[in-house]
Amino acid sequence: MRRSLTSLVRPLAGARGFSTSSEKIVASVLFERLPVIIPKLDPVVYAFQEFSFRWQQQYRRKYPDEFLDMSKSRGKGDYQIDYVPAPRITEADKTNDRKSLQRALDRRLYLLLYGKSNGAPSGEPVWHFPEKVYDSEETLRKCAESALESVLGDLSHTYFVGNAPMGHMVIEQKENVPEPYKRFFFKSQVIDTNEFNVRKCEDFVWVTKDELLEYFPEQAEFFKKMIIS
Repeated sequence: MRRSLTSLVRPLAGARGFSTSSEKIVASVLFERLPVIIPKLDPVVYAFQEFSFRWQQQYRRKYPDEFLDMSKSRGKGDYQIDYVPAPRITEADKTNDRKSLQRALDRRLYLLLYGKSNGAPSGEPVWHFPEKVYDSEETLRKCAESALESVLGDLSHTYFVGNAPMGHMVIEQKENVPEPYKRFFFKSQVIDTNEFNVRKCEDFVWVTKDELLEYFPEQAEFFKKMIIS
């Protein structure tokens, strides 16, 4: 009975494009850290909000002086503390430490790895996303989870956004690409941590979208459209 179920499942998987004997499929993970502070307002937006505030002040309700005097005479309680905001520019920003998550706090950061990658010419190390060749996983997302887990060790501080890929590219056979394949991108996000023990690579960086495009000049237009930040 088990053998008959397997014979039914595999043809369906091939029909859906998950796995065939004639094509190679790679699952890559766009692992991002969301902004941790509110981004600075655009000067145009700030000017509009300032104008709106001044306009509303002309028609605001005027409170009685007795009410205002009562609010001013209210003493400080134990529940009130002096708030000092943390600096927006960190030491990692000043030193351009791209291995740290404590940088570009008002931007999204993306994890890139340096090492051997599928489709790299002559097997030379290149910058790439966490990835894995689809083999026998139940779904492509499972394959993407396995790719990220192999780099981080576990997925306890990650969250995969949806089950479907956010984009894909077809790599055609060329002189430096011996075998054509399809690459599917899945989005995952950092949850409740400021540090990861990234492994199985020669180097790694956390970069913004603009910085990421510098690492992939040939695919810059593709990633510019795929990554919304």
